[in-house]
Amino acid sequence: MRLHVIDHPLVAHKLTVLRNQETASPTFRLLVDELVTLLAYEATREVRTEPHMITTPVTTTVGTRIADPRPLVVPILRAGLGMLDGMTRLLPTAEVGFLGMQRDEQTFEAVTYANRLPDDLTGRQCFLLDPMLATGGTLIAAINFLFDRGARDVTAVCLLAAPEGLDILDKAIGDRVDVKVVVAAVDERLDENGYIVPGLGDAGDRLYGVVD
Repeated sequence: MRLHVIDHPLVAHKLTVLRNQETASPTFRLLVDELVTLLAYEATREVRTEPHMITTPVTTTVGTRIADPRPLVVPILRAGLGMLDGMTRLLPTAEVGFLGMQRDEQTFEAVTYANRLPDDLTGRQCFLLDPMLATGGTLIAAINFLFDRGARDVTAVCLLAAPEGLDILDKAIGDRVDVKVVVAAVDERLDENGYIVPGLGDAGDRLYGVVD
């Protein structure tokens, strides 16, 4: 597993506003969208390309285009949906799948309740979107889900990560598969409820409001 923490003043600024409990949902959604676009720039650095012949107004030349099979962007429902537009803005030709996973608040284990993904992901580059890498359970389950279907490599794009979650993910994944994690920041720790500290609260609730 490879970890890439984005060191950029715009990322740090937007993340600070996201953390503020006074930031309202509309502003929070806008900032998540902008922040994910910045993260996506680094997350897609190793996206596969191929030569492509084009004709300019002056001559012909060989350029570059995204190679087939196209990348697959997979937001983890529901909070990952708030990251989708920011990611596909840089990868408009990517296909989009959906994976519904929910953390059991007692065991902290991930439970899959829905998926809308191709059965065969052989050779595909996949980008998982999940705002918070806390205990690591959800991300581990999602990564295994994709590799079980033949994915070639997986890049997880997260706003925040906790050291405990990264450690658990590294022990579970290790070098057996090609996994990269791109985050805006690695925070201090998890609290007794499994939430990231200082964190930004429940990303899903702050994006969409509390759903009972």
